[in-house]
Amino acid sequence: MNPNFSRRSLLRAGGAAVVASGGLIASQAFSQQSRKLTFAWNATAFCLSPVVVAQERGYFERNGLQVDLINYTGSTDQLLESLATAKADAAVGMIHRWLKPLESGFDVKIVGSSHGGCVRLVGAKSAGVTDLASLKGKTIGVSDIASPGKNFFSILLAKNGIDAEKDVVWRQYPADLLDIAVKKGEIQAIADGDPNIYLIEKRNQGAFVEVASNLSGEYKDKVCCIVGARGELVRKDKATVASLVRAIVQASDYVAENPNESAKLFARYSPKVAVEDLRALLGTLTHKHHPVGRNLRDEVEFYARDFRGVGVLKKTTDPVRFAEHVSFDPLA
Repeated sequence: MNPNFSRRSLLRAGGAAVVASGGLIASQAFSQQSRKLTFAWNATAFCLSPVVVAQERGYFERNGLQVDLINYTGSTDQLLESLATAKADAAVGMIHRWLKPLESGFDVKIVGSSHGGCVRLVGAKSAGVTDLASLKGKTIGVSDIASPGKNFFSILLAKNGIDAEKDVVWRQYPADLLDIAVKKGEIQAIADGDPNIYLIEKRNQGAFVEVASNLSGEYKDKVCCIVGARGELVRKDKATVASLVRAIVQASDYVAENPNESAKLFARYSPKVAVEDLRALLGTLTHKHHPVGRNLRDEVEFYARDFRGVGVLKKTTDPVRFAEHVSFDPLA
């Protein structure tokens, strides 16, 4: 892992302390003795704009933290191992990717969250794929056979009477070639994240229809991206973990309320995606939904139950005990 960004030397002044939704999390005053923290994230993921906002607009500093951001693009197993072995203190990632590795016993705790959304399934109109039922007998393209898209939509298909292993075929392609595979007739649907799906739709105007997303139906109020911290830090320095959770929640609220400014801030890290496209994409996410404490633990249990149902988690895994074990409330 290589540090990708450094803390800004000058931060924009002022502003009253930010108070998060429900009055649960109040901003702390800036500390002259900031606690240092190494935070791993994927700098190409637009949905993680709150990380940029927290750094650029001083939410980390106002919560008493000096944060070094590390751009991490390896596998989730490698990311969680880096936390468990103290190569990083905390990280943000997708709950759909984290639960299976956490079941394996990494010493990492889920401590906070940022938003919901960013995984979608689109069907090719030319193949007649316009809803979940029409996916029977079809091939779905993914950029990673163990991707959040495959994991999540396997669950959604199962809940709609479609066996994700027998009734559909999953085929892996490089992300930027998924629409080419559709044109060749090799796949009839794509399950991936934004901005890739958004850009595919943009360059193939009218060719695709959204079949579902991880904000469909009962998932409309569920979290997607979560914050984790290494176990030793959680046990020995709860206050630092709490400060990180506060900062991410406050920054997530800022993104929800200021999508234009947030898109401009993130654009420097995503030069291939125009600011207006980033603004449109941010509008599709639920940055106002960032559960903490018991609410977050309950959502972890919800997903664990789903993942166990489709074989992602072991049949012997108890969702309640699992959620209690991997979740931690630093604000309690």
